[in-house]
Amino acid sequence: MCYSGILKGFGGIGAIVALILVVVALLKQLIMLVGFLLFALKIAIVVVFVAVLVMIVLAILRDRSRKRREVTEI
Repeated sequence: MCYSGILKGFGGIGAIVALILVVVALLKQLIMLVGFLLFALKIAIVVVFVAVLVMIVLAILRDRSRKRREVTEI
């Protein structure tokens, strides 16, 4: 009997299955990368927000101390 046709068929199916599995693995990695980047972006937004709040508080405190000095000098 000649099994070469059957083996070629299984070889083609195996190649397609392997290609699908590689694509699925790469998509999983891509999804994880996008998730990590979104997490890093959220952290950066929070850090910038806190920095802006700190700058506002420092500006308010500096203005208050400047007004106090002006009042005591007059």
